[in-house]
Amino acid sequence: MLCGCQKTGQEFTNAVTGVDAVNKKMQADRDLAIVQAKNLYQQAIIAETDLSNGPCLSNDLITDWVADIVHNPRQSVDDLPENQCSAYLNGEKHHFVELDLAGNVIRIY
Repeated sequence: MLCGCQKTGQEFTNAVTGVDAVNKKMQADRDLAIVQAKNLYQQAIIAETDLSNGPCLSNDLITDWVADIVHNPRQSVDDLPENQCSAYLNGEKHHFVELDLAGNVIRIY
């Protein structure tokens, strides 16, 4: 009697090699970064922080992630180094969440 729980060859390989765990960790980090970025955005709004130039919201959002504010559509001011997260620009962090001035997710990388 089969329980319906047998894995295909690829599923078994992914489980044994840890690919599934890595993918789940990456997705969890991505989801956490989005939540944290939105929380920081809300805190900035409550504190009446000027976000009009599209500043870096956090150089240390979570491990290996930053949060940046950008215009939608993107404007040249968004590409100025002083308005970008230095930790991402210098390679210290490798992922970012971009929110627009209304707190909507624009891009995740």
